[in-house]
Amino acid sequence: MTQGRLHSIETFGSVDGPGTRFVIFLQGCAMRCRYCHNVDTWDPATNHLVNAEELLDQAERYRAYWGEEGGITVSGGEPLLQIDFLLELFQEAKKRGISTCIDTALQPFTRQEPYFSKFKALMELTDLLIVDIKVIDPIMHEKLTEHSNENILDGITYLSSIHKKIWIRHVLVPSWTDNDDYLYRTRAFIKTLDNVEKIEVLPFHKLGEYKWESLGIPYLLKAIEPPSAERVKNAEDILQGRKVRKD
Repeated sequence: MTQGRLHSIETFGSVDGPGTRFVIFLQGCAMRCRYCHNVDTWDPATNHLVNAEELLDQAERYRAYWGEEGGITVSGGEPLLQIDFLLELFQEAKKRGISTCIDTALQPFTRQEPYFSKFKALMELTDLLIVDIKVIDPIMHEKLTEHSNENILDGITYLSSIHKKIWIRHVLVPSWTDNDDYLYRTRAFIKTLDNVEKIEVLPFHKLGEYKWESLGIPYLLKAIEPPSAERVKNAEDILQGRKVRKD
């Protein structure tokens, strides 16, 4: 039995997939997003280890509140770093008739074995993925996350090829991702996909700044303010295809 490295849980998640969700935040992430509000999940080390059955037993205490669309969502950190645990968790969830969702940046995705076979098996047990597109430009992506986006975009393309439903999320950060060229290029990429159910723009905020300070990590976006409502709408219009590039 594989144990998962757990960060925390949220019993009544309302923005983490359809309906009301029991949200499981796993510990560990390889990316270093400058705007991360869960920086305390980066370090994979934890004393909070759980197995699939005990976690789902806890989740099912709230099943009456899920309605027809609710279920569990596994987030992080980066949940796909713990793919063996996810496989056990979702296998057990499906035995119990529980809807499954993964909130991920797809950073660990690779078509190399043995990971790819595990990923394909996991997708057979996954109803929905909420996928972050940090920024489409590869150079800016490296600056923003300290990681390439080549395999991430390949992972999204693979999910489209198997017709796995996804929601796309994009955090709008002034001076970093709030750039019309990047947004139009993101829209062009989205148009190549046939599995996107929803596109969401999330305005940058600094609510997690105190976590950086408490961990002694320099917070480099102190001077950045949240985007204006106009810029958020602009991003939504571009990514939704309501605004067409003129040049």
